[in-house]
Amino acid sequence: MKKKNFIGLLIIGALLVPTLTTNLFAQGVVYEQKPDPIIFNKDITNKKQRPFVVDKKEYPFKSNWYEKDGVSMHYIDEGKGVPIILTHGNPDWSFLNRNIIKQLSGEARVIAFDLPGFGFSDVPKNYTYTPQEHAKWVKALINEHLKLNKYIIVVQDWGGPIGLSVATDNPEKILGIVISNTWAWKAQGDLKKFSEQMKTPKMEKILIENNQFAEVMMKGILNEKSKNNKKITDAYKMAFPTLESRKGTLVFPQAITDATPWLEELETKLPTLSDRPIEFIFGEKDPWFGTSEYIAKWRSFYPNANVQLLPNVNHYSQEDSPESFVFALRRIIKEVNIK
Repeated sequence: MKKKNFIGLLIIGALLVPTLTTNLFAQGVVYEQKPDPIIFNKDITNKKQRPFVVDKKEYPFKSNWYEKDGVSMHYIDEGKGVPIILTHGNPDWSFLNRNIIKQLSGEARVIAFDLPGFGFSDVPKNYTYTPQEHAKWVKALINEHLKLNKYIIVVQDWGGPIGLSVATDNPEKILGIVISNTWAWKAQGDLKKFSEQMKTPKMEKILIENNQFAEVMMKGILNEKSKNNKKITDAYKMAFPTLESRKGTLVFPQAITDATPWLEELETKLPTLSDRPIEFIFGEKDPWFGTSEYIAKWRSFYPNANVQLLPNVNHYSQEDSPESFVFALRRIIKEVNIK
């Protein structure tokens, strides 16, 4: 898929959007989101409901909740052994990692969270959805709530800068890293242009009113099996039932350039992880992060890393090729257990 087609997915339906309103979030419910009537929590004393129903064959895990300042951050915690943290980006949530969890929870402790405002997680009061805020929540979950001293981390999309920010703040805790289709430096070229385009009033309106990331763009680049499975596409769509709930999906593309100082600082800290086992997984169909330029830049930081180049995998590599992550993680687990 060429970059122009990727942007085309974002502006599909633009002619169907009504005249721009003065308040981008004025409209309320766009489609109905019903809380799951079945309490599906690992802690049976916790009666918190999931905010919407997700297919339990696709996503068979019990929920866990990190309560902080009256806000519930949702996460999955399955299995025993070496802890593995699975991140996510925009507009997805821990559902993206479900097939990795299924395959590895019998041999490791697999943890997958939902960022605030994504998936099943609540939205903190006055939250602005910046990657810096997200990173603080992830760091608190790992260090204060789960109290993990050592772990492997898997990063992709915005999970890259967010997860690597946490990792570089405490490199002594990192056993290994899997890096897939992401970046961790100042945006340049087409990525920068894309971010700036997402700040125009027209694109802001399209992204919010059409739920463009979750309903159009993501579905458009998922593999054929996933995009044609309503249980899967609904799991991504239903996380954003109102215009207000989609604010995080708008902030993320804008933050590609708005967070430039933070990203520049992060890049300077990447070498602190260079002595850890690192695995690269690159979906080469990804028009942004699967290019030879991005692959070469990542390899310049970690030249000794193992690399999987996947010509038929697009941006959401966990959805398209979970087996590649399982393979990479097993290789790290084996190395960690030998030491």
